[in-house]
Amino acid sequence: MGPEIVVLGSLNMDLVVRTRHRPAPAETVIGTDFQIIPGGKGANQAVAAARLGGKAAMVGRVGNDIFGRSLLQSLERAGVDTSHVTSVDGVATGTALIVVDEAGENSIVVVPGANGRCSVEDVRAAEDLIRSAKILMVQLEIPLATVQFALEFAKENGVTVILDPAPAQPLPSAILEHVDIITPNETEASALTNREVTDARTARLAATDFLQRGVRRAVVKLGPKGAVFAEGNCVEQVAGFAVDAVDTTAAGDSFAGGLAVALIEGYPMREAIRFANAVGALSVTRFGAQTSMPVREEVEGFLRG
Repeated sequence: MGPEIVVLGSLNMDLVVRTRHRPAPAETVIGTDFQIIPGGKGANQAVAAARLGGKAAMVGRVGNDIFGRSLLQSLERAGVDTSHVTSVDGVATGTALIVVDEAGENSIVVVPGANGRCSVEDVRAAEDLIRSAKILMVQLEIPLATVQFALEFAKENGVTVILDPAPAQPLPSAILEHVDIITPNETEASALTNREVTDARTARLAATDFLQRGVRRAVVKLGPKGAVFAEGNCVEQVAGFAVDAVDTTAAGDSFAGGLAVALIEGYPMREAIRFANAVGALSVTRFGAQTSMPVREEVEGFLRG
């Protein structure tokens, strides 16, 4: 049986610096640690799903360089199918420059590199893979035209589409109307709905806005406060988990992987979000992106308390 979850998206190498506080404009600060860690929203979500027991495949591009080879190895170690990740000459693998402060909060600059070459042709080459899957996961670190083509193809073939709209950018109705589940955080929901999202009340309003724009289900992530979920006339909050955060990098990607796996396994939406909240909470207790993602036994133990 082939992969049930296909992730179309970015693969980045994360260059991560830890500091006491993140620098203000024109300020130089002294870092306390530096690491090179596999990342990229697409690759992170594929690894998160695979570590939880999901059968996942990745579609994307890396450069023909040491970072690209390392990213492929990281995916393969997690059990992700990389047969549709293309190495390209003449362009560097995507990179992300990440500064993490003592509170675990981060600032990120992404250089797309090979991710910018992820094209409609990559989707066409993976049509059989996507057609046979149950869920297609997409983000916005690859060209929007590629995203739109993939979403349209998935919907034509009855594949559930989960869109993590990050980094946030204006999205036409031609994209939103093909999305089954959208999963923005507060910042992304604010940018996409033109309303300030800061708490559960405003998240409920934003989630309803997404439904009015054609999305079938909206999940607005609120970090430790959990998430607000909207579908049809139902809008409710699913509680989160309080943990000691070390690094919030890839918390949303961990959530996405958890949500996809839970839905594949037939969890009702509320329980799937609770499971995803637990995956995201565990990930912030560790440093890094893919290195922070829990395995299934850890999540189940965490949920049992």
